Amino acid sequence: MTDAATLARRIAQGRGDEPADLVIRGARLLDLVTGALVESDIALCGDTIVGTHGRYEGKVEHDATGLIAVPGFIDTHLHVESSLVTPLEFERCVLPHGVTTAICDPHEIANVLGVDGIAYFLRCAEAMRMDLRVNLSSCVPATHLETAGARLEAGDLTPMMDHPKVIGLAEFMNFPGVIHRDPGCLAKLEAFSGRPIDGHAPLVRGMDLNAYLAAGIRTDHETTTADEAREKLAKGMAILIREGSVSKDLLQLIPLISRDASPFLAFCTDDRNPLDIAEEGHLDFMIRTAIARGADVLATYRIASLSAARLYGLFDRGFIGPGKRADIVLVEDLAACSVKRVFAGGRLVEDRLFADRVPVAPVGLGSVKSRALTESDFRAVAREGETPVIGVVPGRIITERLALRLPARDGEALPDLAQDAVKVTVIERHGQSGGIATGFVHGFGMKRGAIASSVGHDSHNLCVVGVDAASMAAAANRLIAIGGGFAVADGGEVTAELALPVAGLMSDQPFETVRHRLEDLRAAAKALGVALAEPFLQVAFLTLPVIPHLKITDKGLVDVDAFDFV
Repeated sequence: MTDAATLARRIAQGRGDEPADLVIRGARLLDLVTGALVESDIALCGDTIVGTHGRYEGKVEHDATGLIAVPGFIDTHLHVESSLVTPLEFERCVLPHGVTTAICDPHEIANVLGVDGIAYFLRCAEAMRMDLRVNLSSCVPATHLETAGARLEAGDLTPMMDHPKVIGLAEFMNFPGVIHRDPGCLAKLEAFSGRPIDGHAPLVRGMDLNAYLAAGIRTDHETTTADEAREKLAKGMAILIREGSVSKDLLQLIPLISRDASPFLAFCTDDRNPLDIAEEGHLDFMIRTAIARGADVLATYRIASLSAARLYGLFDRGFIGPGKRADIVLVEDLAACSVKRVFAGGRLVEDRLFADRVPVAPVGLGSVKSRALTESDFRAVAREGETPVIGVVPGRIITERLALRLPARDGEALPDLAQDAVKVTVIERHGQSGGIATGFVHGFGMKRGAIASSVGHDSHNLCVVGVDAASMAAAANRLIAIGGGFAVADGGEVTAELALPVAGLMSDQPFETVRHRLEDLRAAAKALGVALAEPFLQVAFLTLPVIPHLKITDKGLVDVDAFDFV
């Protein structure tokens, strides 16, 4: 709530009765109503815009001659944990790209640490310079088919729902539970009724989609084709167009982008790591890519800011106008989205902006509780006839269900490099069941060695993909020793690694360090023959339930028993 004295200052500065705290002078302002570029001063009082379309005097003046002012970008759905850095490092990484607001689902850390993980994110959000908003994680665990580190029911979430950084309920992944009226699902939906509830509905269509939307769910970021998106839009569902490090849906959904459709669209990254941000960008990359592929410029910038803000009830931002939060991005060219300067809450984004942040202690250290592994732990029992195999689809988290005839010896199924079929082993790491199971995966192109990850959506157990058991054991044991992360092993020796000790999901190092370690890991994986652009994030998604061939029943997703390692 704003006090009377602050309101009086804003009014006086907006009217020009006293100098503004800060004036951005010389920029052209993108009018999100008409698309016009208007020469105008932008007057700021503290963290609020108080004047546009006029001339102002300022206590401090910022020369923006030759630049174009657009509203700060809003990432409508992401998991900060998937950036592999802590929230405070995440903002230092993405704020220079113009992302001034992000709406996160701390689903990953919640599946490891429960309420303590969400509380950590809320503490970080309070300390950050960008505005990090939190949607409370709805599906912990994501499915009864997995062993997570925690379980959250409606009663665990409601005490946090009125926190000033909380918006609503995060992606409701258990769409079968919604459709078939699972009591636990209904309790969460009832508790958050009237608040934003994010969806997660890959390939859900027809009457099932109607049922899902009838629960009050508003958005979907799992739409991968324009045809699917059009059905969802026609039924009033907002589409969050996603372009992450693994899930790349932007090119398929660009045809949706128009001025008419823009109120019902927004951008999100879901999962994007510092290496991709350094090489391509963040939402700025999505904007320039969409425009380069023919998307309307005005519609694209609306989607990146105003539409996103309104979808989540953030009516104080997304537009450069009096009374709005002073989140402003100065670009050199609209089509290139070449970000030159950023103001977040009225403050110029520069190194000293982050110097006085209150530090937030990490959590989840020592969360990888698996025992030491031996080569025998990676044995796969041979089957008669064909063996179910996960088929990786590059650029998508949705996988295929394949069936291959694999070689065997002494009752053990063996990798078949000619068919690009290698082992995948999942190791429970939360100290609960201690379960280990091995199957096969196609699509990595791996010729030798192994890669391992403690990031394994959504329950985040250890996942190892490899050709030989010695390398698989070496990679997995290294992650157990360093508290989680990524590792590559070749010939039974570790050749590259990235430690992620914060809940086994995030580094405690600067994002620049993480970026360089990812470069080393990518090179080491390539040396094994791995052809995927993002092999470690692809490993992270291998154990998600396989959707396309499954039928929704009152018992959930059926036929997954074919994958005895899920």
